[in-house]
Amino acid sequence: MKNLSVLFIALLTLSQLAIAEPQKKAMAPARDTILLSPDSPQLAKLKILPVEQVPEAAAEPLNGRVALDEDHTARIFSPVLGRALRINAKVGDSVKAGQVLMQMDSPDLGSAVADSRKAEADLSLKMHAMDRSKLLYEHGVIAQKDLESAQADLAQSEAEAARARGRLNNLGGTRGGENYVVRSPISGIVVDRQVNPGMEVRPDAVNPLFVVTNPSHLWAVIDLPEHDLSKVHPDQGVTLEVDAYPGETFAGKVLSIGTLLDPATRRVPVRCSIDSKGGRLKPEMYARITPLADGQRMVVRIPNTALVTDGLYSYVFVEVATGHLQKRRIMLGEQTREYAVVREGLKIGEKIVTVGAILLNAELAEGK
Repeated sequence: MKNLSVLFIALLTLSQLAIAEPQKKAMAPARDTILLSPDSPQLAKLKILPVEQVPEAAAEPLNGRVALDEDHTARIFSPVLGRALRINAKVGDSVKAGQVLMQMDSPDLGSAVADSRKAEADLSLKMHAMDRSKLLYEHGVIAQKDLESAQADLAQSEAEAARARGRLNNLGGTRGGENYVVRSPISGIVVDRQVNPGMEVRPDAVNPLFVVTNPSHLWAVIDLPEHDLSKVHPDQGVTLEVDAYPGETFAGKVLSIGTLLDPATRRVPVRCSIDSKGGRLKPEMYARITPLADGQRMVVRIPNTALVTDGLYSYVFVEVATGHLQKRRIMLGEQTREYAVVREGLKIGEKIVTVGAILLNAELAEGK
Protein backbone atom coordinates (compact mmCIF):
# COMPACT_ATOMS: atom_id res chain seq x y z
CA MET A 1 0.00 0.00 0.00
CA LYS A 2 2.84 2.34 0.84
CA ASN A 3 4.54 1.54 -2.47
CA LEU A 4 1.35 2.38 -4.37
CA SER A 5 1.15 5.78 -2.64
CA VAL A 6 4.74 6.61 -3.58
CA LEU A 7 4.08 5.55 -7.19
CA PHE A 8 0.94 7.72 -7.34
CA ILE A 9 2.79 10.78 -6.05
CA ALA A 10 5.58 10.23 -8.59
CA LEU A 11 3.12 9.96 -11.48
CA LEU A 12 1.32 13.11 -10.32
CA THR A 13 4.60 15.05 -10.18
CA LEU A 14 5.59 13.91 -13.69
CA SER A 15 2.22 14.95 -15.09
CA GLN A 16 2.52 18.40 -13.51
CA LEU A 17 6.01 18.82 -14.97
CA ALA A 18 4.76 17.76 -18.40
CA ILE A 19 2.02 20.40 -18.25
CA ALA A 20 4.32 23.17 -16.99
CA GLU A 21 7.06 22.62 -19.60
CA PRO A 22 4.93 23.71 -22.64
CA GLN A 23 3.70 26.68 -20.62
CA LYS A 24 7.31 27.76 -20.02
CA LYS A 25 8.09 27.30 -23.69
CA ALA A 26 5.09 29.39 -24.65
CA MET A 27 6.17 32.16 -22.31
CA ALA A 28 9.79 32.16 -23.52
CA PRO A 29 10.65 34.30 -26.57
CA ALA A 30 11.43 32.64 -29.91
CA ARG A 31 15.06 31.90 -30.71
CA ASP A 32 15.13 34.64 -33.39
CA THR A 33 13.40 37.30 -31.27
CA ILE A 34 14.66 39.75 -28.66
CA LEU A 35 12.30 41.42 -26.19
CA LEU A 36 13.39 44.69 -24.60
CA SER A 37 11.42 46.82 -22.19
CA PRO A 38 10.51 50.35 -23.39
CA ASP A 39 12.83 51.88 -20.76
CA SER A 40 15.71 49.53 -21.50
CA PRO A 41 19.12 51.29 -21.87
CA GLN A 42 19.96 48.83 -24.64
CA LEU A 43 16.90 49.94 -26.66
CA ALA A 44 17.92 53.57 -26.29
CA LYS A 45 21.30 52.81 -27.87
CA LEU A 46 19.73 51.28 -30.98
CA LYS A 47 18.94 53.31 -34.09
CA ILE A 48 15.71 52.17 -35.71
CA LEU A 49 14.56 53.66 -39.03
CA PRO A 50 11.79 52.86 -41.52
CA VAL A 51 12.60 51.11 -44.80
CA GLU A 52 12.50 53.47 -47.78
CA GLN A 53 12.57 53.25 -51.56
CA VAL A 54 15.11 55.01 -53.77
CA PRO A 55 15.59 55.14 -57.56
CA GLU A 56 17.62 52.25 -58.91
CA ALA A 57 21.29 53.09 -59.48
CA ALA A 58 23.08 52.46 -62.77
CA ALA A 59 26.53 52.47 -61.15
CA GLU A 60 28.19 52.73 -57.77
CA PRO A 61 28.46 56.22 -56.21
CA LEU A 62 31.17 58.29 -57.86
CA ASN A 63 33.39 60.86 -56.19
CA GLY A 64 32.68 64.44 -57.19
CA ARG A 65 32.35 67.95 -55.90
CA VAL A 66 29.84 70.80 -55.90
CA ALA A 67 30.86 73.72 -58.13
CA LEU A 68 29.55 77.11 -59.20
CA ASP A 69 27.18 77.12 -62.16
CA GLU A 70 29.20 79.16 -64.64
CA ASP A 71 26.02 79.95 -66.59
CA HIS A 72 24.83 81.91 -63.54
CA THR A 73 28.19 83.26 -62.35
CA ALA A 74 29.99 86.52 -63.20
CA ARG A 75 33.74 86.98 -62.68
CA ILE A 76 34.18 90.73 -62.76
CA PHE A 77 37.40 92.47 -63.88
CA SER A 78 38.17 96.13 -64.47
CA PRO A 79 38.77 97.12 -68.13
CA VAL A 80 40.81 100.15 -67.05
CA LEU A 81 43.86 100.86 -64.93
CA GLY A 82 43.19 102.75 -61.72
CA ARG A 83 43.04 102.82 -57.94
CA ALA A 84 40.16 101.64 -55.77
CA LEU A 85 38.50 104.51 -53.87
CA ARG A 86 35.43 102.95 -52.27
CA ILE A 87 34.24 99.34 -51.98
CA ASN A 88 30.45 99.07 -51.96
CA ALA A 89 30.07 95.28 -51.55
CA LYS A 90 31.61 92.59 -49.40
CA VAL A 91 31.53 88.80 -49.45
CA GLY A 92 28.06 87.50 -48.63
CA ASP A 93 26.19 90.60 -49.83
CA SER A 94 23.18 90.17 -52.07
CA VAL A 95 23.40 92.43 -55.13
CA LYS A 96 21.15 93.32 -58.05
CA ALA A 97 22.08 93.54 -61.71
CA GLY A 98 23.63 96.96 -62.35
CA GLN A 99 24.41 97.64 -58.69
CA VAL A 100 27.71 99.46 -58.00
CA LEU A 101 30.33 97.19 -56.46
CA MET A 102 33.32 99.56 -56.42
CA GLN A 103 34.32 103.11 -57.30
CA MET A 104 37.80 103.89 -58.57
CA ASP A 105 39.94 106.71 -59.91
CA SER A 106 41.12 105.87 -63.44
CA PRO A 107 43.46 107.92 -65.67
CA ASP A 108 42.51 105.57 -68.51
CA LEU A 109 38.90 106.65 -68.18
CA GLY A 110 39.99 110.31 -68.08
CA SER A 111 41.95 109.77 -71.29
CA ALA A 112 38.92 108.16 -72.95
CA VAL A 113 36.72 111.10 -71.87
CA ALA A 114 39.26 113.60 -73.24
CA ASP A 115 39.49 111.74 -76.55
CA SER A 116 35.71 111.74 -76.83
CA ARG A 117 35.47 115.47 -76.14
CA LYS A 118 38.24 116.24 -78.62
CA ALA A 119 36.57 114.12 -81.31
CA GLU A 120 33.20 115.78 -80.73
CA ALA A 121 34.80 119.25 -80.98
CA ASP A 122 36.59 118.32 -84.18
CA LEU A 123 33.38 116.89 -85.62
CA SER A 124 31.54 120.13 -84.85
CA LEU A 125 34.28 122.13 -86.56
CA LYS A 126 34.24 119.93 -89.66
CA MET A 127 30.43 120.15 -89.86
CA HIS A 128 30.61 123.95 -89.93
CA ALA A 129 33.38 123.80 -92.55
CA MET A 130 31.21 121.51 -94.64
CA ASP A 131 28.29 123.92 -94.46
CA ARG A 132 30.54 126.79 -95.61
CA SER A 133 31.99 124.73 -98.44
CA LYS A 134 28.51 123.84 -99.70
CA LEU A 135 27.49 127.49 -99.71
CA LEU A 136 30.66 128.60 -101.48
CA TYR A 137 30.39 125.82 -104.05
CA GLU A 138 26.77 126.72 -104.82
CA HIS A 139 27.88 130.32 -105.57
CA GLY A 140 30.83 129.18 -107.67
CA VAL A 141 33.49 130.49 -105.30
CA ILE A 142 35.31 127.12 -104.80
CA ALA A 143 35.87 124.16 -107.07
CA GLN A 144 34.21 120.78 -106.66
CA LYS A 145 37.45 119.21 -105.42
CA ASP A 146 37.41 121.62 -102.45
CA LEU A 147 33.86 120.52 -101.62
CA GLU A 148 34.88 116.87 -101.86
CA SER A 149 37.85 117.52 -99.58
CA ALA A 150 35.52 119.05 -96.98
CA GLN A 151 33.22 116.03 -97.27
CA ALA A 152 36.18 113.67 -96.70
CA ASP A 153 37.31 115.64 -93.65
CA LEU A 154 33.77 115.47 -92.22
CA ALA A 155 33.54 111.71 -92.78
CA GLN A 156 36.90 111.23 -91.05
CA SER A 157 35.78 113.32 -88.07
CA GLU A 158 32.50 111.39 -87.81
CA ALA A 159 34.41 108.09 -87.76
CA GLU A 160 36.82 109.35 -85.08
CA ALA A 161 33.95 110.66 -82.95
CA ALA A 162 32.13 107.32 -83.25
CA ARG A 163 35.30 105.46 -82.22
CA ALA A 164 35.83 107.68 -79.17
CA ARG A 165 32.18 107.36 -78.10
CA GLY A 166 32.33 103.59 -78.55
CA ARG A 167 35.43 103.27 -76.41
CA LEU A 168 33.89 105.41 -73.67
CA ASN A 169 30.68 103.39 -73.75
CA ASN A 170 32.59 100.11 -73.62
CA LEU A 171 34.37 101.31 -70.51
CA GLY A 172 31.02 102.11 -68.97
CA GLY A 173 32.11 105.67 -68.24
CA THR A 174 30.50 109.04 -68.71
CA ARG A 175 31.77 112.42 -69.75
CA GLY A 176 31.90 113.47 -66.10
CA GLY A 177 35.58 112.74 -65.37
CA GLU A 178 37.95 110.04 -64.15
CA ASN A 179 35.68 108.31 -61.58
CA TYR A 180 34.97 104.81 -62.83
CA VAL A 181 32.38 102.47 -61.26
CA VAL A 182 32.40 98.68 -61.39
CA ARG A 183 28.87 97.22 -61.58
CA SER A 184 27.49 93.73 -61.19
CA PRO A 185 26.16 92.36 -64.49
CA ILE A 186 23.84 89.87 -62.76
CA SER A 187 21.80 89.51 -59.57
CA GLY A 188 23.21 87.16 -56.97
CA ILE A 189 25.54 86.80 -53.99
CA VAL A 190 29.10 88.10 -53.77
CA VAL A 191 31.12 84.96 -53.04
CA ASP A 192 34.64 86.36 -53.53
CA ARG A 193 36.36 89.76 -53.43
CA GLN A 194 40.00 90.43 -54.27
CA VAL A 195 40.20 94.22 -53.87
CA ASN A 196 40.51 96.65 -50.96
CA PRO A 197 40.39 100.45 -50.75
CA GLY A 198 43.53 102.06 -52.12
CA MET A 199 44.62 99.00 -54.07
CA GLU A 200 45.90 99.39 -57.61
CA VAL A 201 43.57 97.79 -60.14
CA ARG A 202 44.87 96.46 -63.43
CA PRO A 203 42.90 95.23 -66.46
CA ASP A 204 45.35 92.31 -66.90
CA ALA A 205 44.90 90.98 -63.34
CA VAL A 206 44.92 87.21 -62.90
CA ASN A 207 42.11 87.05 -60.35
CA PRO A 208 38.71 88.75 -60.75
CA LEU A 209 37.89 91.68 -58.49
CA PHE A 210 34.51 90.19 -57.60
CA VAL A 211 32.72 86.88 -58.17
CA VAL A 212 28.93 87.08 -58.13
CA THR A 213 26.78 83.96 -58.47
CA ASN A 214 23.23 82.76 -58.07
CA PRO A 215 23.45 80.19 -55.22
CA SER A 216 20.26 78.41 -56.29
CA HIS A 217 22.05 77.18 -59.42
CA LEU A 218 24.95 74.77 -58.84
CA TRP A 219 26.86 72.14 -60.77
CA ALA A 220 28.15 68.78 -59.61
CA VAL A 221 31.37 67.75 -61.33
CA ILE A 222 32.34 64.06 -61.61
CA ASP A 223 35.63 62.59 -62.75
CA LEU A 224 34.07 59.54 -64.39
CA PRO A 225 36.23 56.38 -64.62
CA GLU A 226 36.68 55.02 -68.12
CA HIS A 227 34.99 51.69 -67.31
CA ASP A 228 31.80 53.52 -66.22
CA LEU A 229 31.54 55.67 -69.33
CA SER A 230 28.83 53.48 -70.89
CA LYS A 231 26.62 53.87 -67.79
CA VAL A 232 26.26 57.67 -68.03
CA HIS A 233 24.58 59.77 -70.72
CA PRO A 234 23.21 63.34 -71.05
CA ASP A 235 19.83 64.05 -69.37
CA GLN A 236 20.31 61.04 -67.08
CA GLY A 237 19.11 61.46 -63.51
CA VAL A 238 21.57 61.43 -60.61
CA THR A 239 21.42 61.67 -56.84
CA LEU A 240 23.97 63.47 -54.70
CA GLU A 241 24.94 62.96 -51.07
CA VAL A 242 27.27 65.05 -48.89
CA ASP A 243 28.66 64.58 -45.40
CA ALA A 244 26.91 67.73 -44.17
CA TYR A 245 23.47 66.09 -44.52
CA PRO A 246 23.85 62.35 -43.81
CA GLY A 247 21.05 60.20 -45.19
CA GLU A 248 19.66 63.01 -47.38
CA THR A 249 19.84 63.01 -51.17
CA PHE A 250 19.74 65.84 -53.70
CA ALA A 251 18.32 65.29 -57.18
CA GLY A 252 20.10 66.30 -60.36
CA LYS A 253 20.62 65.62 -64.06
CA VAL A 254 23.63 65.05 -66.32
CA LEU A 255 24.23 68.12 -68.48
CA SER A 256 27.31 67.17 -70.48
CA ILE A 257 30.08 64.59 -70.75
CA GLY A 258 33.62 65.58 -71.68
CA THR A 259 34.94 64.64 -75.10
CA LEU A 260 38.53 64.00 -73.99
CA LEU A 261 39.86 61.31 -71.65
CA ASP A 262 42.56 62.42 -69.24
CA PRO A 263 45.56 60.22 -70.17
CA ALA A 264 46.95 60.38 -66.62
CA THR A 265 43.81 59.49 -64.62
CA ARG A 266 41.82 57.70 -67.37
CA ARG A 267 38.77 59.72 -66.40
CA VAL A 268 36.26 61.93 -68.21
CA PRO A 269 34.77 65.12 -66.67
CA VAL A 270 30.97 65.02 -66.30
CA ARG A 271 28.92 68.11 -65.41
CA CYS A 272 25.53 67.79 -63.70
CA SER A 273 22.90 70.29 -62.59
CA ILE A 274 21.83 69.90 -58.96
CA ASP A 275 18.85 71.12 -56.93
CA SER A 276 20.52 72.67 -53.88
CA LYS A 277 17.20 72.86 -51.95
CA GLY A 278 17.34 76.55 -51.21
CA GLY A 279 21.09 76.98 -51.13
CA ARG A 280 21.87 74.20 -48.65
CA LEU A 281 24.68 72.88 -50.81
CA LYS A 282 27.86 74.94 -50.92
CA PRO A 283 30.46 75.16 -53.69
CA GLU A 284 33.53 72.93 -53.26
CA MET A 285 31.71 70.43 -51.04
CA TYR A 286 32.89 66.87 -51.66
CA ALA A 287 30.02 64.68 -52.84
CA ARG A 288 29.06 61.11 -53.72
CA ILE A 289 27.10 61.15 -56.97
CA THR A 290 25.08 58.14 -58.10
CA PRO A 291 23.93 57.81 -61.73
CA LEU A 292 20.39 56.44 -61.87
CA ALA A 293 19.10 53.66 -64.13
CA ASP A 294 16.74 54.61 -66.94
CA GLY A 295 13.05 54.10 -66.25
CA GLN A 296 13.23 55.43 -62.68
CA ARG A 297 12.52 51.99 -61.17
CA MET A 298 12.37 52.12 -57.37
CA VAL A 299 14.21 49.67 -55.12
CA VAL A 300 14.48 49.09 -51.37
CA ARG A 301 17.82 50.28 -50.03
CA ILE A 302 19.22 49.86 -46.50
CA PRO A 303 22.56 50.86 -44.94
CA ASN A 304 25.18 48.14 -44.59
CA THR A 305 25.24 48.78 -40.85
CA ALA A 306 21.80 47.13 -40.65
CA LEU A 307 23.07 43.84 -42.09
CA VAL A 308 24.07 40.77 -40.12
CA THR A 309 25.81 37.95 -41.98
CA ASP A 310 25.25 34.43 -40.70
CA GLY A 311 26.86 31.80 -42.87
CA LEU A 312 25.80 32.30 -46.49
CA TYR A 313 22.77 34.44 -45.67
CA SER A 314 22.07 38.03 -44.68
CA TYR A 315 19.68 39.12 -41.94
CA VAL A 316 18.22 42.29 -40.43
CA PHE A 317 16.41 42.97 -37.16
CA VAL A 318 12.84 44.15 -37.76
CA GLU A 319 10.90 46.02 -35.07
CA VAL A 320 7.60 44.15 -34.81
CA ALA A 321 6.50 46.30 -31.86
CA THR A 322 8.23 48.60 -29.41
CA GLY A 323 11.05 46.57 -27.89
CA HIS A 324 10.08 43.48 -29.94
CA LEU A 325 12.89 42.86 -32.43
CA GLN A 326 12.82 39.93 -34.82
CA LYS A 327 15.74 38.59 -36.83
CA ARG A 328 14.67 38.14 -40.46
CA ARG A 329 16.47 36.66 -43.44
CA ILE A 330 16.58 38.84 -46.57
CA MET A 331 17.84 38.52 -50.14
CA LEU A 332 20.26 41.18 -51.35
CA GLY A 333 20.89 42.65 -54.78
CA GLU A 334 23.61 45.18 -55.61
CA GLN A 335 25.78 46.27 -52.69
CA THR A 336 28.10 49.28 -52.44
CA ARG A 337 30.44 50.43 -49.72
CA GLU A 338 27.61 52.06 -47.72
CA TYR A 339 24.29 50.63 -48.93
CA ALA A 340 22.68 47.40 -50.10
CA VAL A 341 19.62 46.81 -52.27
CA VAL A 342 17.07 44.36 -50.82
CA ARG A 343 15.33 42.15 -53.38
CA GLU A 344 13.17 40.14 -50.96
CA GLY A 345 12.31 40.09 -47.27
CA LEU A 346 11.36 43.69 -46.45
CA LYS A 347 8.38 45.93 -47.12
CA ILE A 348 8.18 49.69 -47.37
CA GLY A 349 7.43 51.26 -43.99
CA GLU A 350 8.80 48.41 -41.85
CA LYS A 351 11.30 49.56 -39.24
CA ILE A 352 14.72 47.96 -38.96
CA VAL A 353 17.70 48.35 -36.66
CA THR A 354 20.37 50.31 -38.55
CA VAL A 355 22.82 50.74 -35.67
CA GLY A 356 23.37 47.97 -33.10
CA ALA A 357 22.33 44.95 -35.17
CA ILE A 358 25.63 43.13 -34.57
CA LEU A 359 25.25 43.43 -30.79
CA LEU A 360 21.71 42.08 -30.98
CA ASN A 361 22.90 39.13 -33.03
CA ALA A 362 25.61 38.39 -30.47
CA GLU A 363 23.01 38.42 -27.71
CA LEU A 364 20.90 35.93 -29.65
CA ALA A 365 23.91 33.66 -30.12
CA GLU A 366 24.60 33.66 -26.37
CA GLY A 367 21.02 32.67 -25.63
CA LYS A 368 21.10 29.57 -27.83
